Amino acid sequence: MTLPMNSGAPAPEEPQDLVGIGIGPSNLSLAALAHPLTELRTAFYEQRPGFHWHPGLLIEGATLQVPFLADLVTLADPTSPWSFLNYQREQERLFPFYFAEKFHIQRSEYDAYCRWVSGQLPGLHFGHQVDAVRWNPERSLFEVDFTQLDAEGEAEALGRTYTRNVVLGVGTAPYVPQTLRPLVEVPGVPVIHAADYLAARDTLLAAEHVTVIGSGQSGAEIFLDLLKARPAGAEKIHWLARTEAFAPMEYSKLGLEHFTPDYTGYFHALPEAVRDRLVPAQWQLHKGIDTDTIAAIHEELYRRTLGGGWPDATLTPGVTVRTAGRVGATKVELHLEHAQQGTRSRLTTDAVVLATGYRERPLDQMLAGLDSYMRRDGSARPRISEDHRLLLDPSVTGSVYVQNAERHTHGVGAPDLGLMAWRSASILNTLTGNQPYVLPKRTAFTTFGLDPAALERREPERKGTLVPLKG
Repeated sequence: MTLPMNSGAPAPEEPQDLVGIGIGPSNLSLAALAHPLTELRTAFYEQRPGFHWHPGLLIEGATLQVPFLADLVTLADPTSPWSFLNYQREQERLFPFYFAEKFHIQRSEYDAYCRWVSGQLPGLHFGHQVDAVRWNPERSLFEVDFTQLDAEGEAEALGRTYTRNVVLGVGTAPYVPQTLRPLVEVPGVPVIHAADYLAARDTLLAAEHVTVIGSGQSGAEIFLDLLKARPAGAEKIHWLARTEAFAPMEYSKLGLEHFTPDYTGYFHALPEAVRDRLVPAQWQLHKGIDTDTIAAIHEELYRRTLGGGWPDATLTPGVTVRTAGRVGATKVELHLEHAQQGTRSRLTTDAVVLATGYRERPLDQMLAGLDSYMRRDGSARPRISEDHRLLLDPSVTGSVYVQNAERHTHGVGAPDLGLMAWRSASILNTLTGNQPYVLPKRTAFTTFGLDPAALERREPERKGTLVPLKG
């Protein structure tokens, strides 16, 4: 079927300065901070019909793991009209919020705040699926091809826009381990990813026995929600995890300094092999469980012992799902292995929730038209500069920035909401060349590494306090 080109697309002679692909929190932050910069022409495209942030995990009472100051703009511009505090003022809720004394807000409130911003910012195009990005050497511009979708998600029109720069903010996708993918793909017994939890909650509560797999925050919240909703003494729920313990998130004040621009710059300067070793070793910085959630789980389990006996709930860390299959039409059989004991067993269950996290969306298909220009590292991943730009052939005079797709080069802070506004402001500073956002030179008490040059760049007045040793 041949579709008409979208007549509303910018004409080639009127290119955008920046086109954003994807409208999650990262690109919404960038759009909000770009809004007052009237010299910039921007447009952002998103295939979904509207903004929603992890709707399947907006469990009642679940909170963000970062303070509300990690909103779209505040850590770069506290005076922005798009701040969370201004949202509260506009909703006439500022005094109730003040008296609530909530530093960590509920996820549903963060989602509502982002939808409020997305509903007012100009230049956001929902229902637009970006299909390809190419470099046009004759025009010295990027071509961005998209498909405009109707309310049912069907193709309605094709379009193309031209831009000097691109920013990719396509986010992450739910990850399902290879051994469990056949179960998800076949209808019947409910085997769902945590991303779809709320939509499947009634079905899960009706199942006789439920298994939750995954030791992170989502797994803990789902286990707690199911536990509270199931009858005492007949909970019939298993919680399994590969990690050696249901471990708390590293939330000490100095530990949190791994989520600062200082650490990001230090990490980026490390050799590739060192970075690759560090990221998985630092799992407790971003994959642990909030201590309040752990406490709530223990409290709920303890409460169920007050009448005598123990709840029918099994929590087992250190377990890997080797294989899995269906038993009849109504059950799933999980083949388990305990790493420390070296033992194996089978678990039969009526429903499975996979709290197995998210992975960065692959960019290769969308950026196939730029493949010959891209520079890659030893693992064939895109090389990304410290200022969040893909390293491209010098013949490409425009820039492609990435947001939340650079953990391999920028470390565990790449997906963190607390670094989002700083990254957006950094991109805009680089893009405009005139520093519209003044960012701090130092953000951590910790000095990462023994590189005198790095210290001199950060604090010239301390020059000479470290001397590199020879040989």
